[in-house]
Amino acid sequence: MPDDAPESLPLALSLGYQIRATHRLFQRKLQTEIEQHGVTLGMWYFLRVLWTEDGITQSELSQRVGTMEPTTLSAIRDMERNGFVRRVPHAGDRRKINIYLTDEGHALRDKLLPSAIAVVQAASAGLTMREITMVLDILKAIQRNLQE
Repeated sequence: MPDDAPESLPLALSLGYQIRATHRLFQRKLQTEIEQHGVTLGMWYFLRVLWTEDGITQSELSQRVGTMEPTTLSAIRDMERNGFVRRVPHAGDRRKINIYLTDEGHALRDKLLPSAIAVVQAASAGLTMREITMVLDILKAIQRNLQE
């Protein structure tokens, strides 16, 4: 494309690019906060689900987080090595594995959630509650549009 040709979608006007850039900044800030507790971003998303739904199957965990099973298995192995979770064969179906938080995994909630809240507060500094609600509503609408 020639240097003087107009861009069809400048990055400054691309919703996808701006959402990605914002997400990366959130991740970078959050990683800085949680890594001091031996938790990676990959583990973070699984821990968030397990803090509210402890004991779900590996497959259910994949669905909740939105990852493929091999990615979930890798994260579970890392969390197990770090003493955050344990795998238990499902009582009714031996093909399934339930994932349970250990005491240490449960304790991480009180250590990590304040950091995550601080990141969200830093990101939303200067915004009113009305503006935050609007942003969330807009993002949900975008998600619905893309799921159709």
